[in-house]
Order: sequence, then C-alpha cells, then structure tokens
Amino acid sequence: MVMATRRSLLALAQSRSVARQIEHVHPDMRIEELLVVTTGDRIQDRSLTEIGGKGLFVKEIEEALLAGQARFAVHSVKDLPAELAPGLAVACIPRREDPRDVFLSRSGRTLLDLEPGARVGTSSQRRRLMLAQVRPDLRFELLRGNVDTRIRKVREGVVDATVLARAGLIRLGMQEVATETLGVDVMLPAVGQGALGIECREDDHEARELLSVLHDPETAVAVAVERGVMVGVGGSCRVPLAAYACRESGGLWLRAMLGALDGERSAWKTWRGDWPDSESRGLALGLEVGSALLMALQSTHQSR
Repeated sequence: MVMATRRSLLALAQSRSVARQIEHVHPDMRIEELLVVTTGDRIQDRSLTEIGGKGLFVKEIEEALLAGQARFAVHSVKDLPAELAPGLAVACIPRREDPRDVFLSRSGRTLLDLEPGARVGTSSQRRRLMLAQVRPDLRFELLRGNVDTRIRKVREGVVDATVLARAGLIRLGMQEVATETLGVDVMLPAVGQGALGIECREDDHEARELLSVLHDPETAVAVAVERGVMVGVGGSCRVPLAAYACRESGGLWLRAMLGALDGERSAWKTWRGDWPDSESRGLALGLEVGSALLMALQSTHQSR
C-alpha cells in the first residue's frame, strides 16, 4: 500500500510512525512511500497568508490520492484546511501528542526573561499576537521552514528566538532543544495542533477499514470541536486563530481566540459543558462557539 508524504524530517517521522503501526497490526502488509513536494514547501520567503493559506501543504498530496498514486496520506491536522478536496475523507485520527508550543531562544532565556527588543522569528499570526500580549517590546521577523531549519536559524543568530510545536519536537526526538514549554494560558494552540489526520479517498473502503485501527475517539471529538470553531469564524488561516478542546473533570473544556488582521484586537471564548457524544456534535458545538467568537470580534471593531 502506498502512502503519500511530504519530504520534511517531521513529515517523514510522522508518516513512518503511522506506517509502522499499520504494519504491526497487519503483519503481511508493507507500506511504500510516495514523496511529494507541496507548494507550501517550495515557497519559503512569504507567509502562508500571502500565498494562499494552510491548504498549500496538502494540495499536491490530495491530487496524488485522487489520481490513485497513493492510498493514504498522513497530515498534521493543523495543516488541513476547513474543507477537504471533494472525494477525500479523514479516515482516522490517532491519539494526540502534546498540543502545546515551546519557546526556543539562542541565549537560553525564557520568554519573560528574553532581552528587551529581541527578534522573534515566526510566520504565525497566532503566535505573534499572543507573544505581543506577554512581551509587547519584542520585534517579529518572518521565519518559515521546517523544524530543523528554524532551529538552525536561531542557533546561527538570524533571530534571537522562535516558537515551535512541542509535538513536532517529540516526534523528532528533539524535545530537549526547547528552552521552555508554554502553557495554554500563554500560548493557546492552533486548531488540531499535536494531532494527525490520515486521509484517503472517500470510496476506498478497504483503506478506511485498515486505517480505522489507529483511530482515537477522544482525540477525534476534541479535534472536531476545534475545527468547528475554525469553520464558524470563516475557515481561513488569514487571521490569527487558536482553539483547544480537552476533557476536564469528565466534561469538555474549550478555549478559543480570534484576532484581527492588524493584530491589535482579539476576542476570546471559554466553554465548559458535557463531553460531545459524537464528532458531529463536537463539530456543531465548535461552530456555535466560532460564530459567537466572530460576532464578538466584529463588535470590538464597531465599538472603536
């Protein structure tokens, strides 16, 4: 069975981990790799907002699935757009890795102790907005590239610090490079951060059945809630957006943030209640919260 994957070290680590799990459950099966370079990988000198959004990391992979060149693909859920290409489906979502962000500085200083006016490299509007709330003195510079590229640029002094997803470092066995792990009260994660989505053709029932053994229902519900928020605010990565859902005392805890493009206004929502009994209900809940979040941000603009 052929698996499509990006060429980056992280994408390969994630995909090969999934392949090993599938081969363990199905000992007679061997997974082959189809390496794909996406538009998002090719264009590194501009932000995702400028070049068309997060879907640029999956477009060519989805084309390979639809053309029958591969049977499935492993994505970071945070790279998946609000709507998949017609004819494709997320077959399963494995158990989530740590969704938090980490801070990495060249000097070894934490976010609060970083020298005044330090240069922080990031292409994420979400991270920039929340970093500025804690340290408004920081200067932000565009920094794109794979995890290893961004770490190298910090070490070389291109920037003084950066922020990375902890899940990616764990999957690469590099978590020790982080200066500190940022709590969700400081840096609310991106939608689906730490989770993987395994995509295949909607009508490939054999592949869906084989992949279903990796599905984690709790992670899938939490991700559905977060993606519901994304759809509720318009489904775009062109604005700063964060959402994190988890189980708390048997119920659901959800925190979401939507920022304005200028980075000067933001709206926040926290929701607690019963744990949704299905992904569809989780999605519906997220939609409600996302719509309320959008209205709250719009009201801050009108009141100015």
